[in-house]
Amino acid sequence: MALQVQEQRNYEFIVKSLFAGGVAGMTSKTTVAPLDRIKILLQAHNEHYKHLGVFSGLKEIVQREKFFALYKGNFAQMIRIFPYAATQYTCFEMYKKYLGTIFGKHTHVDKFFAGSSAGVTAVTLTYPLDTIRARLAFQVTGEHIYTGIFHTAITICKYEGGISALYRGFWPTIIGMIPYAGFSFYSFEYLKFLSMKYAPNYLCSDCPRNTGGLVLTLPAKLLCGGIAGAVAQSFSYPLDVTRRRMQLAMMNPATHKYGSGMVSTMRLIYWENGITRGLYRGMSINYLRAIPMVAVSFTTYEVMKQMLDLDTGMKI
Repeated sequence: MALQVQEQRNYEFIVKSLFAGGVAGMTSKTTVAPLDRIKILLQAHNEHYKHLGVFSGLKEIVQREKFFALYKGNFAQMIRIFPYAATQYTCFEMYKKYLGTIFGKHTHVDKFFAGSSAGVTAVTLTYPLDTIRARLAFQVTGEHIYTGIFHTAITICKYEGGISALYRGFWPTIIGMIPYAGFSFYSFEYLKFLSMKYAPNYLCSDCPRNTGGLVLTLPAKLLCGGIAGAVAQSFSYPLDVTRRRMQLAMMNPATHKYGSGMVSTMRLIYWENGITRGLYRGMSINYLRAIPMVAVSFTTYEVMKQMLDLDTGMKI
């Protein structure tokens, strides 16, 4: 009887965690959707925007394609991000529990490995939707190749090599996800720990339902999440650029050379544009989008955890 009750609680925890993670992902991505689009346009050197900066590029999008063009590809992003974020956060909670029994309570290394594993799991399940979203976001009004999500998927599969074409750029994504998700979760969890240990009077508030009796205040959640996002992006950004160039390579005959493989694509980017203007192109906008995005994502998830009474976690 007791085992059945615990299994029911674990099931409820997983369902609630999936919902909380999905909401967190959708909220954070919608918050930075305009910055996401201009980042893609700059990363892949779109002919209409490659000579512009972040803010001039956003202004040009509105003037050339109207205001709602800032959110082009965001519907596909929402379809992708809900299962992605739901899977990532839920897997993180589960992996953290298991790895915690291996590494012990006095280390935070388990958070890094749990975050990396959760990120890899989520990307593997949802990657084709990311490719589709990137193709839609890269289009400029009046020069459309694709009319929607299903048309994009069918066209890619039909003319670019089948289902495998939807996974172009997958390996740099996976390799980049290991430090990105690992450092994101590790940094946030460690900063949360430091805040509760050394500055509870300033950065925490009482929460009777929380097992520790304390939770971070909203500004503290945003601060910890923002720092975590900046740290993670600094390590993984060149692989993100490589992924985008590979995903978008087949949209223009001039860029087909970027679709052959991860190493060759990184080499081409470096030879043609160097480190600053190539592998780290668009890094300034990435900080502008990644810091608030990760901050909002972690904050929303933490708030949802409190609302859904998920702080007690699941038993293993």
